[in-house]
Amino acid sequence: MDRHIMNRRRFYSQIDSFWADLYGEEYALYDMHLLERKEVEKIRLISERVGHIFFKAWRLLKEVPDRTFREMGFPEEVFSFLRLETIEQASVISRLDLIPYNNSYKCIEINADTPTFIKELFSTNAEVCAEFHVENPNAGMEEALGKAVRTAIQAAAKTSGKASPTVAFTAHDDNIEDKETILYLLEISETIGTYIPLHMLQIERGKGLFDVAGNQIDILYRQTFPIENLILDEDEEENKIGIWLLELVEEGKLSIINPPSAFLLQNKAVQAVIWSLHEEQHAFFTEEEHQWIENYFLPTYLEPDPFIERNTAYVKKPAFGREGDTVEIYKGSGKLSTADPQQSYTDFLPVYQQYVEHPKAPIKTEKGKQEANLLVGSFLLDGKPSAIGLRAGGTITNNLSYYLPVGIG
Repeated sequence: MDRHIMNRRRFYSQIDSFWADLYGEEYALYDMHLLERKEVEKIRLISERVGHIFFKAWRLLKEVPDRTFREMGFPEEVFSFLRLETIEQASVISRLDLIPYNNSYKCIEINADTPTFIKELFSTNAEVCAEFHVENPNAGMEEALGKAVRTAIQAAAKTSGKASPTVAFTAHDDNIEDKETILYLLEISETIGTYIPLHMLQIERGKGLFDVAGNQIDILYRQTFPIENLILDEDEEENKIGIWLLELVEEGKLSIINPPSAFLLQNKAVQAVIWSLHEEQHAFFTEEEHQWIENYFLPTYLEPDPFIERNTAYVKKPAFGREGDTVEIYKGSGKLSTADPQQSYTDFLPVYQQYVEHPKAPIKTEKGKQEANLLVGSFLLDGKPSAIGLRAGGTITNNLSYYLPVGIG
């Protein structure tokens, strides 16, 4: 067996509860991409500025009329849910996706509600850095992550009115990435919580959420279960149990983390709103904030016409979606150039964004050396910059893209 393959399998076999392979394919690379310290600092500064813009936009959007939510592709059932402000943090854990561009970075989206890539960057990256004898750019971030989760649960507990509220961490039990991510968050949060698989939660409309023993759950931590999927949930009798759960939140009988505000920000149409305000030079944003939008955001619209008129390549993506699913890239003529083979989110409103090419870098895989497109994942904890890392893959970053560890060098 090739020495690189042997080293990779030896190393990752020592890391407990980690998915070095996914879908029967290599996922975590036994490789290291080095960044200069000043580049890490640049990513964090840009992330803080981009996050500031998103969270300021949320304060505006939670006050808009229903027709705006409708135009953004939100289903009618969630309008009142979107306006809830349950805890101070608009999003506890969010992840920005950044593309290196002209010695800076452009944000292509924010995953404010259900970001993955957490254990890789906050935990595993440190072990890979130790293996390669390089400095970990995410040193100290795991403690900050645990504190952020703990603080959010404490904030939700205050609103429950109970001295000792019941906390449940949940995920799909048959998805190793989702399950191990939520178990990791439960462990590092050091809270008195319990892991309960999604299929074992029971909803009684107007009463509450319960475990199989009939104990009521006051706080639900659902890191990897998107609201856009939740609202489609029905039981065997076709009861809309997902909507019932949102009703419990509105009635104050359940708190969820990430909070409702994160679901509002999750919608990619938010970037179209931000860009529209920027093009108008609207006074909602300060002169400095407009400059940040110009520097770090991409033109984003709810129709492709502006790009076709300027003969500019663009990306079509669903307002809600993950892992590159249903993403398509078009030439400036409007002709399809590249499309992800998975098309699971075609029912959602499409959003159109200027296309920028990913930078390429060599990577080492079990199949040999390859050249891959790089995408930076940059986490925000309570809006503050945190762990960073890289996905390496094709033109569209999807669930078959690699995790490429990063170090300082």
